[in-house]
Amino acid sequence: MCRGGGGGECSGGTLTAAALQARRRGIPTTLLLLCAYLVYLLLGSAAFWAMEGPVERETALRLLHQKWELLENHTCLDGEALERLAERIIQAYKNGLILKGNASLGRWDFVGSFFFSVSAVTTIGYGNLSPSTVVAQVFCIFFALFGIPLNLVLLNRIGQLMLSGVQQCACHLGNKFHWQKGAAVLTRTCALVAGLLLFLLLPPLLFTAIEGWTYEEGFYYSFITLTTIGFGDYVIGMNPDRTYPAWYKNVVSLWILFGMAWLALIINLCISLLENSSDLCQCCKRKNREVEQELIHGNQNVSLGPEDEQSCSVKATKPVGPD
Repeated sequence: MCRGGGGGECSGGTLTAAALQARRRGIPTTLLLLCAYLVYLLLGSAAFWAMEGPVERETALRLLHQKWELLENHTCLDGEALERLAERIIQAYKNGLILKGNASLGRWDFVGSFFFSVSAVTTIGYGNLSPSTVVAQVFCIFFALFGIPLNLVLLNRIGQLMLSGVQQCACHLGNKFHWQKGAAVLTRTCALVAGLLLFLLLPPLLFTAIEGWTYEEGFYYSFITLTTIGFGDYVIGMNPDRTYPAWYKNVVSLWILFGMAWLALIINLCISLLENSSDLCQCCKRKNREVEQELIHGNQNVSLGPEDEQSCSVKATKPVGPD
């Protein structure tokens, strides 16, 4: 006979009724979650298709019209040669080379390479800059292979330090003012507001001043970057008409590191709240079934008291981790 960690027992390789019932409950929940996930993706796809599709078709038609207009006005130009030149310019831009006048501006200086390293290990991957040589591509594979786990460990440690600081402040205020629950809510609210200011609301002002973006574009870039989506449509230090400070990309790299740790902490907190609410519902349902069984067997004095609800709440909201 053996006992499982999930509360089920097995004897001779056979699961008990409780374990089978728990497994059956998990399958509909998983299917429901999968259906909700697919519906969410389909709704997003339809929305982007409706908003971006017409604009893309209009831009393509305008570009084709300009191309044929150029060839008609300059009959000495060869259409195939012009297309090959355009493809080479696009490929040069993807490799980090910008043509301006009679000069070329590269982005593979040390500061640009450092920012590329940060975007690689944080899995942002803007796509605007990528290695073109085989040696650099192979090195990038091994660099990311060891750098991504190292980055995750560092982000986890920074997030733990942030959380520990918030908990210490809550404990100190609670002991000083004898108001534990209020101090916990106050410190968490202050930490949330401070994080929003430092990592999402104030950085767009910097991007507006240095990049020339609007505030909405800067906020969009901040969110897309910190969530590691990294579309690459907005990337700092890409405008050849602007002169950037030497400290700019280094400061943005630090902002990315600490901002990702803060946002990961917030996302994990939201996930834990959702999971705890689900556990609380399951606990209350189990208690109700126990009460119904007791009533069926003739015990009329049984009810779901406040202490039972409180025990469910405490069990559901207890954090998982080492003491």
